[in-house]
Amino acid sequence: MYAFYLLIAVSLLVAVGFLVAFLRSVRNGQFDDTASPAVRILFDDPVTKTNTNSKKEIHHGDSKV
Repeated sequence: MYAFYLLIAVSLLVAVGFLVAFLRSVRNGQFDDTASPAVRILFDDPVTKTNTNSKKEIHHGDSKV
């Protein structure tokens, strides 16, 4: 029966430790990133002006004839 009390005390200490770590990370701004990479992909890219006079090279692979 002593082992159960010991396990409950240890689990409560671990839970309190995780709670303290979570609250400390919230206060330090760890979760303030509202545009994370998972959401950033949904945003439109800014329109950029491209040069239409540039020549594009097309490579069809290495053909040895």
